[in-house]
Amino acid sequence: MAGSAGVIGPGRVAVVTGAASGIGLGLCERFAAEGMSVVMADVEEPALSEAAAKLAAEGAGVMAVRTDVSSAEQVDALRDQAVREFGAVHVLCNNAGVGGPHSPLWQVPTGDWEWVLRVNLGGVINGIRAFVPLLIGQDAAHIVNTASVFGVFAGALGPYGISKHAIVALSETLYFELRSEAPNVGVSVLCPGAVRTRFGSSARNRPAWAGPAPEPSPAERLSAEQFDRLQEAAGADPADVAATVIDGIRSRRLYILTSVNRNEAIRRRGEEIIAGGPPAAPFP
Repeated sequence: MAGSAGVIGPGRVAVVTGAASGIGLGLCERFAAEGMSVVMADVEEPALSEAAAKLAAEGAGVMAVRTDVSSAEQVDALRDQAVREFGAVHVLCNNAGVGGPHSPLWQVPTGDWEWVLRVNLGGVINGIRAFVPLLIGQDAAHIVNTASVFGVFAGALGPYGISKHAIVALSETLYFELRSEAPNVGVSVLCPGAVRTRFGSSARNRPAWAGPAPEPSPAERLSAEQFDRLQEAAGADPADVAATVIDGIRSRRLYILTSVNRNEAIRRRGEEIIAGGPPAAPFP
Protein backbone atom coordinates (compact mmCIF):
# COMPACT_ATOMS: atom_id res chain seq x y z
CA MET A 1 0.00 0.00 0.00
CA ALA A 2 1.38 3.40 -1.00
CA GLY A 3 1.67 6.01 1.71
CA SER A 4 0.95 9.70 1.46
CA ALA A 5 4.42 10.24 -0.01
CA GLY A 6 3.04 8.64 -3.18
CA VAL A 7 0.27 11.20 -3.65
CA ILE A 8 2.66 13.90 -4.86
CA GLY A 9 3.84 13.68 -8.45
CA PRO A 10 2.83 13.25 -12.09
CA GLY A 11 -0.52 11.57 -12.67
CA ARG A 12 -1.88 12.67 -9.30
CA VAL A 13 -4.71 15.16 -8.74
CA ALA A 14 -5.11 17.87 -6.11
CA VAL A 15 -8.25 19.79 -5.17
CA VAL A 16 -7.63 23.13 -3.43
CA THR A 17 -10.28 25.45 -2.04
CA GLY A 18 -9.55 29.13 -1.53
CA ALA A 19 -7.32 28.67 -4.58
CA ALA A 20 -7.49 32.11 -6.19
CA SER A 21 -4.92 33.78 -3.95
CA GLY A 22 -2.61 33.43 -0.97
CA ILE A 23 -1.83 30.00 0.44
CA GLY A 24 -4.33 28.31 -1.86
CA LEU A 25 -2.73 29.70 -5.00
CA GLY A 26 0.72 28.88 -3.64
CA LEU A 27 -0.37 25.27 -3.15
CA CYS A 28 -1.80 25.05 -6.67
CA GLU A 29 1.41 26.40 -8.18
CA ARG A 30 3.51 23.93 -6.23
CA PHE A 31 1.30 20.94 -7.05
CA ALA A 32 1.46 21.91 -10.73
CA ALA A 33 5.25 22.19 -10.51
CA GLU A 34 5.26 18.61 -9.19
CA GLY A 35 3.46 17.50 -12.38
CA MET A 36 0.04 17.13 -10.78
CA SER A 37 -3.34 18.14 -12.18
CA VAL A 38 -5.05 20.79 -10.09
CA VAL A 39 -8.70 21.57 -9.43
CA MET A 40 -8.92 25.16 -8.23
CA ALA A 41 -11.98 26.19 -6.23
CA ASP A 42 -12.83 29.65 -4.93
CA VAL A 43 -15.91 31.79 -4.30
CA GLU A 44 -14.34 34.78 -6.09
CA GLU A 45 -14.80 33.89 -9.74
CA PRO A 46 -12.85 36.67 -11.55
CA ALA A 47 -9.72 36.09 -9.45
CA LEU A 48 -10.15 32.32 -9.80
CA SER A 49 -10.43 32.45 -13.59
CA GLU A 50 -7.37 34.68 -13.84
CA ALA A 51 -5.25 32.45 -11.58
CA ALA A 52 -6.34 29.28 -13.38
CA ALA A 53 -5.63 30.77 -16.81
CA LYS A 54 -2.15 31.80 -15.73
CA LEU A 55 -1.37 28.33 -14.39
CA ALA A 56 -2.77 26.64 -17.50
CA ALA A 57 -0.65 28.91 -19.71
CA GLU A 58 2.41 27.55 -17.92
CA GLY A 59 1.44 24.03 -19.00
CA ALA A 60 -0.43 22.73 -15.97
CA GLY A 61 -3.54 20.57 -16.13
CA VAL A 62 -6.05 22.86 -14.45
CA MET A 63 -9.79 23.09 -13.90
CA ALA A 64 -11.43 26.03 -12.14
CA VAL A 65 -14.72 25.52 -10.29
CA ARG A 66 -16.44 28.44 -8.57
CA THR A 67 -17.33 27.04 -5.16
CA ASP A 68 -18.82 28.43 -1.97
CA VAL A 69 -17.47 25.92 0.54
CA SER A 70 -20.21 26.76 3.03
CA SER A 71 -22.63 25.02 0.64
CA ALA A 72 -22.65 21.22 0.92
CA GLU A 73 -24.23 21.00 -2.53
CA GLN A 74 -21.50 23.07 -4.15
CA VAL A 75 -18.74 21.03 -2.51
CA ASP A 76 -20.44 17.84 -3.74
CA ALA A 77 -20.49 19.36 -7.23
CA LEU A 78 -16.79 20.24 -6.92
CA ARG A 79 -15.99 16.60 -6.16
CA ASP A 80 -18.10 15.34 -9.05
CA GLN A 81 -16.53 17.74 -11.54
CA ALA A 82 -13.03 16.83 -10.38
CA VAL A 83 -13.70 13.14 -10.89
CA ARG A 84 -15.33 13.68 -14.28
CA GLU A 85 -12.37 15.73 -15.48
CA PHE A 86 -9.44 13.82 -13.98
CA GLY A 87 -10.82 10.47 -12.79
CA ALA A 88 -9.57 10.70 -9.20
CA VAL A 89 -8.52 12.98 -6.36
CA HIS A 90 -5.36 12.25 -4.37
CA VAL A 91 -4.84 15.42 -2.34
CA LEU A 92 -7.63 17.52 -0.82
CA CYS A 93 -6.73 20.91 0.64
CA ASN A 94 -9.63 22.37 2.64
CA ASN A 95 -8.04 25.80 2.62
CA ALA A 96 -10.77 28.40 2.10
CA GLY A 97 -11.23 30.79 5.00
CA VAL A 98 -12.34 34.26 6.06
CA GLY A 99 -11.37 36.60 8.89
CA GLY A 100 -14.43 38.22 10.36
CA PRO A 101 -14.66 40.79 13.15
CA HIS A 102 -12.23 41.09 16.05
CA SER A 103 -14.74 42.71 18.42
CA PRO A 104 -15.69 41.17 21.82
CA LEU A 105 -17.67 37.97 21.30
CA TRP A 106 -20.91 39.37 22.73
CA GLN A 107 -20.76 42.24 20.23
CA VAL A 108 -20.31 40.05 17.14
CA PRO A 109 -23.53 40.06 15.09
CA THR A 110 -25.24 36.73 14.46
CA GLY A 111 -24.63 37.09 10.73
CA ASP A 112 -20.87 37.35 11.20
CA TRP A 113 -20.79 34.33 13.53
CA GLU A 114 -22.65 32.30 10.91
CA TRP A 115 -20.49 33.54 8.04
CA VAL A 116 -17.14 32.80 9.72
CA LEU A 117 -18.17 29.41 11.10
CA ARG A 118 -19.96 28.28 7.94
CA VAL A 119 -16.93 29.06 5.76
CA ASN A 120 -14.02 28.23 8.04
CA LEU A 121 -15.36 25.20 9.89
CA GLY A 122 -18.34 24.26 7.73
CA GLY A 123 -16.19 24.34 4.61
CA VAL A 124 -13.81 21.77 6.11
CA ILE A 125 -16.74 19.63 7.28
CA ASN A 126 -18.28 19.74 3.80
CA GLY A 127 -14.95 18.78 2.24
CA ILE A 128 -14.52 15.82 4.59
CA ARG A 129 -18.06 14.59 4.09
CA ALA A 130 -17.91 14.91 0.30
CA PHE A 131 -14.39 13.63 -0.44
CA VAL A 132 -13.41 11.08 2.22
CA PRO A 133 -15.61 8.26 0.80
CA LEU A 134 -13.85 8.81 -2.54
CA LEU A 135 -10.34 8.98 -1.05
CA ILE A 136 -10.82 5.81 0.99
CA GLY A 137 -11.21 3.79 -2.20
CA GLN A 138 -7.85 4.84 -3.65
CA ASP A 139 -4.35 3.45 -3.20
CA ALA A 140 -3.20 6.61 -1.40
CA ALA A 141 -4.57 10.02 -0.55
CA HIS A 142 -3.97 12.94 1.79
CA ILE A 143 -6.12 15.66 3.34
CA VAL A 144 -4.75 19.04 4.43
CA ASN A 145 -7.06 21.21 6.54
CA THR A 146 -5.95 24.83 6.91
CA ALA A 147 -6.30 26.09 10.48
CA SER A 148 -3.93 28.70 11.94
CA VAL A 149 -1.31 29.08 14.61
CA PHE A 150 -4.17 30.92 16.36
CA GLY A 151 -5.81 27.49 16.61
CA VAL A 152 -3.11 25.99 18.84
CA PHE A 153 -2.54 28.59 21.54
CA ALA A 154 -4.84 30.45 23.92
CA GLY A 155 -7.81 32.14 22.31
CA ALA A 156 -7.59 35.28 20.21
CA LEU A 157 -9.22 36.99 17.20
CA GLY A 158 -12.85 36.25 18.00
CA PRO A 159 -14.88 33.86 15.81
CA TYR A 160 -11.88 33.36 13.52
CA GLY A 161 -9.68 31.96 16.31
CA ILE A 162 -12.53 29.82 17.60
CA SER A 163 -13.11 28.33 14.14
CA LYS A 164 -9.42 27.51 13.82
CA HIS A 165 -9.32 25.70 17.19
CA ALA A 166 -12.27 23.66 15.93
CA ILE A 167 -10.45 22.75 12.70
CA VAL A 168 -7.48 21.47 14.71
CA ALA A 169 -9.82 19.32 16.84
CA LEU A 170 -11.61 18.06 13.73
CA SER A 171 -8.31 17.11 12.11
CA GLU A 172 -7.17 15.20 15.19
CA THR A 173 -10.45 13.27 15.28
CA LEU A 174 -10.22 12.56 11.56
CA TYR A 175 -6.64 11.32 11.98
CA PHE A 176 -7.66 8.74 14.57
CA GLU A 177 -10.67 7.59 12.56
CA LEU A 178 -8.75 7.18 9.31
CA ARG A 179 -5.81 5.51 11.03
CA SER A 180 -8.12 2.62 11.94
CA GLU A 181 -10.58 2.74 9.03
CA ALA A 182 -8.45 3.81 6.06
CA PRO A 183 -4.69 4.07 6.74
CA ASN A 184 -4.11 4.84 3.06
CA VAL A 185 -5.49 8.34 3.71
CA GLY A 186 -3.17 10.73 5.54
CA VAL A 187 -4.24 13.85 7.43
CA SER A 188 -2.46 17.12 8.14
CA VAL A 189 -3.63 20.33 9.75
CA LEU A 190 -1.81 23.41 8.50
CA CYS A 191 -1.30 26.00 11.25
CA PRO A 192 0.43 28.92 9.51
CA GLY A 193 1.68 32.03 11.18
CA ALA A 194 1.66 35.33 9.30
CA VAL A 195 1.53 34.87 5.52
CA ARG A 196 1.45 37.51 2.79
CA THR A 197 -2.11 37.04 1.55
CA ARG A 198 -5.31 38.99 0.85
CA PHE A 199 -6.77 37.53 4.03
CA GLY A 200 -7.12 40.94 5.71
CA SER A 201 -9.64 42.01 3.07
CA SER A 202 -11.78 38.87 3.16
CA ALA A 203 -14.83 41.03 4.00
CA ARG A 204 -14.99 41.67 0.23
CA ASN A 205 -16.71 38.26 0.02
CA ARG A 206 -19.01 38.77 3.01
CA PRO A 207 -22.46 37.54 1.86
CA ALA A 208 -25.52 39.77 1.82
CA TRP A 209 -27.43 37.32 4.02
CA ALA A 210 -25.04 38.12 6.91
CA GLY A 211 -26.72 41.54 7.18
CA PRO A 212 -25.17 45.00 7.27
CA ALA A 213 -21.55 45.00 8.36
CA PRO A 214 -21.25 46.79 11.72
CA GLU A 215 -18.99 49.81 12.02
CA PRO A 216 -15.78 48.58 13.69
CA SER A 217 -14.83 50.11 17.01
CA PRO A 218 -11.51 51.95 17.37
CA ALA A 219 -10.08 48.93 19.23
CA GLU A 220 -11.23 46.54 16.52
CA ARG A 221 -9.83 48.79 13.81
CA LEU A 222 -6.49 48.89 15.63
CA SER A 223 -6.48 45.08 15.98
CA ALA A 224 -7.14 44.64 12.26
CA GLU A 225 -4.43 47.16 11.36
CA GLN A 226 -1.90 45.38 13.58
CA PHE A 227 -2.82 42.05 11.99
CA ASP A 228 -2.37 43.47 8.49
CA ARG A 229 0.99 45.05 9.39
CA LEU A 230 2.19 41.75 10.83
CA GLN A 231 1.30 39.95 7.61
CA GLU A 232 3.05 42.54 5.47
CA ALA A 233 6.19 42.90 7.59
CA ALA A 234 6.77 39.36 8.80
CA GLY A 235 4.51 37.27 6.61
CA ALA A 236 5.87 34.22 4.85
CA ASP A 237 5.70 33.90 1.09
CA PRO A 238 2.82 31.56 0.09
CA ALA A 239 5.30 29.62 -2.05
CA ASP A 240 7.38 28.84 1.04
CA VAL A 241 4.26 27.75 2.93
CA ALA A 242 3.35 25.46 0.02
CA ALA A 243 6.81 23.89 0.10
CA THR A 244 6.38 23.21 3.82
CA VAL A 245 3.01 21.59 3.12
CA ILE A 246 4.50 19.32 0.44
CA ASP A 247 7.17 18.22 2.89
CA GLY A 248 4.50 17.63 5.54
CA ILE A 249 2.45 15.47 3.20
CA ARG A 250 5.44 13.40 2.18
CA SER A 251 6.44 12.83 5.80
CA ARG A 252 2.81 12.25 6.90
CA ARG A 253 3.09 15.01 9.49
CA LEU A 254 -0.16 15.77 11.31
CA TYR A 255 0.65 19.28 12.55
CA ILE A 256 2.28 21.55 9.97
CA LEU A 257 3.54 24.83 11.44
CA THR A 258 5.24 27.44 9.29
CA SER A 259 7.17 29.37 11.94
CA VAL A 260 8.63 28.94 15.41
CA ASN A 261 7.86 32.33 16.94
CA ARG A 262 4.65 31.08 18.61
CA ASN A 263 6.15 27.87 20.00
CA GLU A 264 6.38 29.26 23.52
CA ALA A 265 2.72 30.30 23.47
CA ILE A 266 1.75 26.81 22.26
CA ARG A 267 3.85 25.14 24.95
CA ARG A 268 2.52 27.48 27.63
CA ARG A 269 -1.10 26.74 26.75
CA GLY A 270 -0.63 23.04 27.52
CA GLU A 271 0.97 23.85 30.86
CA GLU A 272 -1.79 26.31 31.72
CA ILE A 273 -4.49 23.75 31.00
CA ILE A 274 -2.85 21.22 33.33
CA ALA A 275 -2.39 23.91 35.99
CA GLY A 276 -5.97 25.10 35.69
CA GLY A 277 -5.12 28.44 34.14
CA PRO A 278 -5.96 31.19 33.55
CA PRO A 279 -4.04 31.58 30.31
CA ALA A 280 -1.62 34.37 29.70
CA ALA A 281 -2.50 36.72 26.86
CA PRO A 282 -1.08 35.23 23.64
CA PHE A 283 0.43 38.58 22.68
CA PRO A 284 0.40 42.15 24.03
